[in-house]
Parts: sequence; structure tokens; C-alpha cells
Amino acid sequence: MAEIINLNRARKAKAKDDARAMAAVNRAAHGRTKAEREAAETERSKVSRLLDGAKRETPED
Repeated sequence: MAEIINLNRARKAKAKDDARAMAAVNRAAHGRTKAEREAAETERSKVSRLLDGAKRETPED
């Protein structure tokens, strides 16, 4: 015979598991220290300045 399950408990357990998974994704995406964020921003701006400095000027007609 099949096991009897409470559908409300199963639904809530699934929702809780989904929330835990989403929290793990958010921790990975946003869980950087202030120093790491500032270092990444500095690197981005350095690369941007380097790229802008290497652009060629096109003559205007």
C-alpha cells in the first residue's frame, strides 16, 4: 500500500527547499566583502580607461 502524505507539509517543505536554494545563489552573488567589491570596481575602471585610451580618432567629414 502507498504511503500517506500530508500535501500541505509536502508543499511547505518544497517551498522551504526552494527558498534555501535561492538563498545560496544570492549568497554567492552578493556575499563579497567591501574590499572585494572596491577592488573589482577599481579593476573595471582601470580596464575602461585603458580601452578608451587605445581608441583611434576617426576624421570627421
